[in-house]
Amino acid sequence: IEKKLLSLPRFTSMPEMEPNGTFDSSNSNGSCTIENFKKDFYPIVYLVIFVWGTLGNGFSIYVFLQSYKKSTSVNVFMLNLAISDFLFTSTLPFRADYYIRSSNWIFGDLACRIMSYSMYVNMYSSIYFLTVLSIVRFLATVHPFRLLHVTSIKSAWILCGIIWILIMASSVMLLKNGSEQKGSAVLCLELNINKIVKLKTMNYIALVMGFLLPFCMLSICYLLIIRALLKVEVPESGLRVSHKKALITVIIALIIFLLCFLPYHILRTLHLMEWKVNTCKEDLHKAVVVTLALAAANTCLNPLLYYFAGENFKDRLRLILRKGKAQKTKYSLPVCMWLKRETQI
Repeated sequence: IEKKLLSLPRFTSMPEMEPNGTFDSSNSNGSCTIENFKKDFYPIVYLVIFVWGTLGNGFSIYVFLQSYKKSTSVNVFMLNLAISDFLFTSTLPFRADYYIRSSNWIFGDLACRIMSYSMYVNMYSSIYFLTVLSIVRFLATVHPFRLLHVTSIKSAWILCGIIWILIMASSVMLLKNGSEQKGSAVLCLELNINKIVKLKTMNYIALVMGFLLPFCMLSICYLLIIRALLKVEVPESGLRVSHKKALITVIIALIIFLLCFLPYHILRTLHLMEWKVNTCKEDLHKAVVVTLALAAANTCLNPLLYYFAGENFKDRLRLILRKGKAQKTKYSLPVCMWLKRETQI
C-alpha cells in the first residue's frame, strides 16, 4: 500500500510557489502540510488587497480618463499600470474563496487557468510599466528636447501595446494548467511535480528577464538622476519640479521592487532549488506564501505613485472634487429655496 501511495502523482502549487504539503518521513505523523496556515492567511490578505486595490486603481483610472488640457506619456503608462492592477484585483475574491474551502476550487477549469495567468501577467507587466515609466521620466528630465519623440503620447501607447503583447504571450503556458480532481476536492493553481525541471528553467528565465534586468535598469536610472541633480544647479522652477517628480517616481518604483517583487523572486528560486521529494521545509514554504501575498500587494502601492508623481493627477482630482461639489450645490439649492419658502408661509 505504501509503495502504491508513493507512486501516485504529487501536486504542489509550483506556478505560484504555494506548496501544498509533501511527505516528510521525519514527521511523527508522516505528513507535512501548511494548509491551515494558508487557510488563515490568504483569505484575509487577499480580501484586504482586493478592497484597497480595486478602490484605489478604479478611482485612479477614472481620474486618468477625465478630459484635461494637458496629457503626457507618463499618464499613459500609469493608466495601463492601473488597468493591469484593477484586472488582477478582480480575481482575488476567487482566490480567497479557494483557500476558505481548504483548497477546493468550484469555479470551473477555465477560471482556474485564468488565475495563475492573471497573476503573472500583472506581476511582470507592472514590473515593466514601472521600469519604462522611470526611464521616460529620466529621459524627459535629463534630455527634455533631444528625445521628444521617445516621450510622445503615441510612442507611449505603442510601447504599452508591445509590453502587453510580450507579457501575455510569454505567460500563455500557464493557461495549459487547469484544475485537478483529487479525491472529493478540486485542486487549482497547482502543477504536477513531474514538471519540476521545466519549472526551474521557466523560473530562471523569468528571474533574469522579468526581474533582474528591469531592476538593474531602474537602479541605473536612480543613480543617473541623482548624478544629474548633484552635477548642475537647475535655475528654472519648472525643471526643478520635473527633477523632483522623476526622483519620486524612481524612489517609489524602487520601494515597490524591494518590498513586493524582490522577496518573492528570491524565495521562489530558493524553494525550487531546495525542493526534493519526501522532504518538508515548512518555514520556507510559509515564507513563500507570505512573499506571494507581498507580490500581490503591489496593486495597493501603485496608487501612491499616481498621486505623488502623476502628471496633473492632483489637478484632475481637484477638478473632479470641484465638479462633485458644484453638482451637490446645484441639487441642494432648490431644496433650500423650498424650505425657505415653506418657513415663511
